[in-house]
Amino acid sequence: MPGPRRPGVLARVPPARRRGGRAVPDGPSRQHAGRRGCRGSAGEGRRRTQLGRPPGEPAGRCSAARGGGVPQAGAEPRPGGVVRGCRVVSSYDVVVVGSGPGGSVTARECARAGLRVLVVEEGERVEPGAVPAYSLEQMRRQYRNQGLTVALGRPPIAYTEAACAGGGSEVNSGLYHRPSAELLDAWSREHAVEALTLPDVEPWLGTVEDRLQVQGRAGELPPASAALARGAERLGWAGLDVPRWAVPGPGHPEKQTMTRTYLADALEAGAELACGSRVDRLDVHDGRVRGVVVAGRTVTSERVVVAAGAVQSPALLQRSGVPVSGRGLAVHPTVKVVAEFAEDVNDPADLATYQVKEFAPALTLGGSASRPSLIALALSERGWSVAGEPREAWRRQQVYYAAIRSRGRGRVRSVPGFRDPVVTYRLTREDLALLRSGLARLMHLLLAAGATRLLPSYAGAMTVTTNADVAPAAAAMTRSRAALMSVHLTGTLPLGERRGGVVDSWGRVRDVTNLWVNDASLLPDAPGINPQGTLMAIAHRNVDRLLRGDG
Repeated sequence: MPGPRRPGVLARVPPARRRGGRAVPDGPSRQHAGRRGCRGSAGEGRRRTQLGRPPGEPAGRCSAARGGGVPQAGAEPRPGGVVRGCRVVSSYDVVVVGSGPGGSVTARECARAGLRVLVVEEGERVEPGAVPAYSLEQMRRQYRNQGLTVALGRPPIAYTEAACAGGGSEVNSGLYHRPSAELLDAWSREHAVEALTLPDVEPWLGTVEDRLQVQGRAGELPPASAALARGAERLGWAGLDVPRWAVPGPGHPEKQTMTRTYLADALEAGAELACGSRVDRLDVHDGRVRGVVVAGRTVTSERVVVAAGAVQSPALLQRSGVPVSGRGLAVHPTVKVVAEFAEDVNDPADLATYQVKEFAPALTLGGSASRPSLIALALSERGWSVAGEPREAWRRQQVYYAAIRSRGRGRVRSVPGFRDPVVTYRLTREDLALLRSGLARLMHLLLAAGATRLLPSYAGAMTVTTNADVAPAAAAMTRSRAALMSVHLTGTLPLGERRGGVVDSWGRVRDVTNLWVNDASLLPDAPGINPQGTLMAIAHRNVDRLLRGDG
């Protein structure tokens, strides 16, 4: 039987800060108050602290901005801090760790409810469109460790993890999928999750779709997608052109990333954003979180919401003394093939949005980013140099993939003395067999589409030119030769009421008062689709519960 309902967060917002059923700030406008605060004034009379600035160092420009502000151009980031001399208020109603989809949803809804919100982001803010999509420059500026992250195992699995304002929404494909009723029912049943059926989540999915302007493509498929559609039609396989959170524009569609949508909304509502700031640990005493510690300085808060992703969130909890095993990491192991056609198919600034779903959810076939540098990377996995390739060969080449739902699981462990956690993953025999089957089906698909040459991306792979080559090429991908990757990580802090779980059905950490998790680590499994839409709907659901005081 549920306990008595506690007063909601909104009930504790002073009446003077409420208007029309929603809390609003008193005093001067948020925009003006934030500007004064960034110059180091008393602002609203609260004590202020400086993140990432050694004692005695003079104050400078500020990366914590209110009212839609962002880190100032030309401000120089310092290791372990925000920007030289950045001054932020030292006490908040809510501190959100991470500005990806889960963190941005949380920050927006809390700020719109009139709460004082600080978003702490380890990465820097990059202006939308300032770096070419899927480029090496983007990897350098918006990925953790410039994209060089790996889950150790046999085989190891390379994975990508964003480290920038907006998180993974800034760097991913922008493909949108709704979760199926069967998936949500399975999660609800297997993990004892309350109120997670499709009817429960559907209103929040609609909210996300409206704000991100999710829509299908208007007009003909571009060559890379058309090839997949052509191959699927010839083989009689089901497929679709996946909708995106993007709006039409000159040239390529403009992705509706968090910095363009939810994070921008949060700042407009009065939230503050501190970029270039790594949270070393949570300030936890006597079973209650009291704030976050950044570069040795504590920022106090009534509540903390951790939304740093499926790797960094459990690592942060571990560093903070919260009993978290870090087990349960789920990914979509993926193998790639470089396909060469007789005609030009490559658009380096975009990727194929068509996916073959004949074998879903266990297996999905689709297209990957294919800039010349990424083609070279895929070929290097097989020990192939592009030096002998014709200079413009990349225009006729495209990278495609086969991604599976894995039965294997991984683990995230924070190691004292090391900045990054150790990530491991155990691929099962069934996983390897499914990857071989997926690789074979992908090659049959591409040959049916008219590819003249296929170059599977694993060590020592043979070149495939006919269907007779497919079986031996797939069989030759062993554990020791496989070159696998993944872009979707989930499962390290699965929500639910199962005994021993770290968080409940709403993301609330059981053993620490006023501490929540609200990111992809909550999803109990890798869902076989891009999980961002599912995650954002669940994040809306959770923060609504937080604000009502029921969680």
